[in-house]
Amino acid sequence: MPSYDITRPRFRLTDEHVIVLTELATGRPVPDEYAAAGDELRQCGLLGPDGELSVLLLPMMKTLVNPVVVISLEATGRQGTLNHGLIIGEDHVVAHQSWPGEREAEYTTVEPKTLVWAMANLVNLQQSAAVRDAGLAVVETTVATLEAGVGSMADVPATASGGAERERVRAALESTGTLSEPALALFADMIGELRSSWRMTAAWRGRDGGQDGVAVRGFGVWDCGPLGYWHRELPAEPVAPGQVGPASAVRLTRTDAKRIWEMITDLLPAEGEIRRAAGR
Repeated sequence: MPSYDITRPRFRLTDEHVIVLTELATGRPVPDEYAAAGDELRQCGLLGPDGELSVLLLPMMKTLVNPVVVISLEATGRQGTLNHGLIIGEDHVVAHQSWPGEREAEYTTVEPKTLVWAMANLVNLQQSAAVRDAGLAVVETTVATLEAGVGSMADVPATASGGAERERVRAALESTGTLSEPALALFADMIGELRSSWRMTAAWRGRDGGQDGVAVRGFGVWDCGPLGYWHRELPAEPVAPGQVGPASAVRLTRTDAKRIWEMITDLLPAEGEIRRAAGR
């Protein structure tokens, strides 16, 4: 069920709820398959009997319907993949964050002046002094090797020791024959310590290849806990569908929170890069 907190305000909504609200906000009829979602919105008080939106929703819906910049975050960890993001409008910024195992995401407005902080918070960016010396600053391999190592974790029992886990990962990496010491040991440790691998992208109406279109910038990072942050330079973001295969190169370069903060800041377009919609 959808719900809201009037004190902030913030809302818990599924994709179906957002579709219903967007259709109504733009004056379009709601498809029949979303009737149940519409009923749930009425039951919780976010919709009136005739489909009128609660005034609490107006700042959020104005932003969702007319976005200027869309920030998307795909974060993958042991609990699966979560999708978060921020939608930047003319007057407001809306953040949405999902939760493992839940269909509903939390939507809330964000003070525009704190936008970069909000983006950093989505990835839990931490300035930590307790980062272990990894020995190497760069690890290069292939997508097939990466997938073999990460995939080997799927069958490791939650009660397994760290040593048993590393041995499983190491054996999977060795089977591909693309890594040798000391990179092999380091990459096995990185996979074992991996808290999340994430990619953040920003998209806006601008110029693409010299033509009017959607402009996109992005970058990917591995958060390896005590082994620190690693910038995934290859495959470089944004990655188009079908662009990456098993033989594609992977390059992970050691980085730190300060540099990631700079990369987050650089994602945002300058005013001159944005092409406004007609009449705006």
